[in-house]
Amino acid sequence: MDKRYKDSFVVMNEKGLHTRPSTELVKCATSFKAQVTLRYQNCTVNAKSLLGILMLAATRGAKISVEAVGEDAEVAVRSILNLARNKFNIKY
Repeated sequence: MDKRYKDSFVVMNEKGLHTRPSTELVKCATSFKAQVTLRYQNCTVNAKSLLGILMLAATRGAKISVEAVGEDAEVAVRSILNLARNKFNIKY
């Protein structure tokens, strides 16, 4: 049975989840075997899809739920949360 892990983060970036932070998120998510999804309002997308993340149109302060299913699910979610805490490694 696959492991499932859930948590959430708040978007801290001034411009929200635009192309650059979304690209960092995709890079992070694709480094894991787990299936990772992001949920914001009524929209659930694949965290490994740049277009999907951009479709969330998440602004600063948006609370995003992260859910991963797979053997490295917990590590995947923790890595994404850590990335979000570091503002997706973007300095303006």
